[in-house]
Amino acid sequence: MTTLTGAITQSLTGNGSLKRLAMTTALAASLICLPQVSRADTKSDDTPHFGTPLDLPITLTGSYLAGRLAGLENDFSYAAAFFQETLSADPDNTMLLERTFMLKLANGDIIEAVNYGEELEQQGVQNFMANLARGVDAVKMQNFDRAVDLFKPTSAGPLAELTLDISLAWALHGQSKTDEALEVIDGLTGPEWFEVFKATHKALISFAAGRTQDALAEIEIAYKEDRGAVRVIDAYARILAANGRVDEALKVLDEYDRLLRGHPLLEHTRTQISAGDADLDLVSTPSEGISEILYGLGSAIGRDGAEELSAAYLQLALHMDDQAEFAAVALGGMFERMGQPARAIEILKMVPDTSPLKRDAEIQVGLNYNSLDDVDEARAHLEALIAEDPSELEAIISLGNVLRAHKLFEDADATYTKGIETISEVAQEHWLLFYFRGICRERLKQWDAAEADFRKALELFPDQPLVLNYLGYSLVDQGLKLDEALDMIKKAVELRPTDGYIVDSLGWVFYRLGRYEEAVVQLERAIELRPSDPVINDHLGDAYWKVGRRNEARFQWNHARDLEPEEDELPKILDKIANGLSENVTEEVKADDTKNGG
Repeated sequence: MTTLTGAITQSLTGNGSLKRLAMTTALAASLICLPQVSRADTKSDDTPHFGTPLDLPITLTGSYLAGRLAGLENDFSYAAAFFQETLSADPDNTMLLERTFMLKLANGDIIEAVNYGEELEQQGVQNFMANLARGVDAVKMQNFDRAVDLFKPTSAGPLAELTLDISLAWALHGQSKTDEALEVIDGLTGPEWFEVFKATHKALISFAAGRTQDALAEIEIAYKEDRGAVRVIDAYARILAANGRVDEALKVLDEYDRLLRGHPLLEHTRTQISAGDADLDLVSTPSEGISEILYGLGSAIGRDGAEELSAAYLQLALHMDDQAEFAAVALGGMFERMGQPARAIEILKMVPDTSPLKRDAEIQVGLNYNSLDDVDEARAHLEALIAEDPSELEAIISLGNVLRAHKLFEDADATYTKGIETISEVAQEHWLLFYFRGICRERLKQWDAAEADFRKALELFPDQPLVLNYLGYSLVDQGLKLDEALDMIKKAVELRPTDGYIVDSLGWVFYRLGRYEEAVVQLERAIELRPSDPVINDHLGDAYWKVGRRNEARFQWNHARDLEPEEDELPKILDKIANGLSENVTEEVKADDTKNGG
């Protein structure tokens, strides 16, 4: 994806706006201190208020810097509100107008963004996203003539060219100019990654125009370019079936399932094709087609600092097609990665009830409630999904994991057990259920039952490193089967040598066995891999103490203290900082979920 990221950079910096923004920020920051970004106030009608708190005066510099900070944190709601304030104070500033436009777009305020896009045009500012937003809105209003004019060629970079030209092709299709639409895509030149998008959209436009054989020729090109893209696989299978080649269509789906884990959309497609369903839905309207290219590109660029542009693309995709399930899942996932679970829930709930992706989206909604520390809502949400389909294990595993994370081990055990009881034939894919239930039973001090679950997990998935690590560690903790336990953990490290938690386990087992010099070697490696983990720092401090490196031991304990250890561990760490380790003390194992890979 390096070339695509390069295209993003080129398309964003073509008019120098980011450089101007950076210089202005540096100047403003040298004049006053940055104010803290406020959380949402509430108006009298209980609607949230974003921007400067209602009881404070609005200042140009303060709003600008607060907006800049919110933008750096990808908090589009606050950033858009603060920049809108700055624009009200300095309405002729085109840099502020561009930032307000872009942030409104990323926040999903499409109508406001389109209006700001019109202002940019009136002020003579060339901005491909402004043309895109206005053109998209024109297509939504069925004004294809205006859209064709707005999707004009640009020199803003490969990403802009691909986006606008594919959008132009769909607008021309809306004018019943299919040949001209296909010619526009044929004339599009650029990096190699253009080809899959070009072939896919030529196939979709051809199929929408009733040219099923032409569509098949094009989608075969896209399939050869990328056999792992779900949307390409789906289109290829459907177009094959529409051409009467049902067996080949099913083989394409089988091949995907063989190479990669199955996908709900493709399972839905398989059901339709197998049933001879004549209504094989594909992207067919200009709005759906433009939504598809915006989703395809927006989802591809949603990492590595391009979140704002990605959000803008995905918000436009949803504006064009409110049934755009993939765009909703992609945007919800991005808000989730950015640590904004409330926004993620809002977007994920947009996935239509009829979508094959709906259940997976609702599971993520439940997990995002947990991220909001609303365990009761998370539990109720996931339990409702389980009640709808008790045999579907993803919701059961998710609920079990939520309960386990909150140390509700009995409830988590019961949840995993409910899942296991629904399985008619246990297979390798079910190892996680036994592993997670084993963790719960180990925490509940039901060791025989826990060991049985861990060994069942290994029977299903031999040499699974997480299971080897946890079982081996637990055996050493209890002084059982020490040779086998050490071999298990060594094997886990061999399989995952860069996993700091597993390397820490090996070091701590050496410590428990009194092999302190070997413990230090492994724990120092673990610290290199996971320098900010309080448990590993605490372990290394203990090992240093045992080999006589007392100053280094206290340094590590102090570091562990500062890394926010578990509440029940902090007093022990403070005591060691003050008094060191008693030579006769029997060390207590710190066996938290994270350290043991749970």
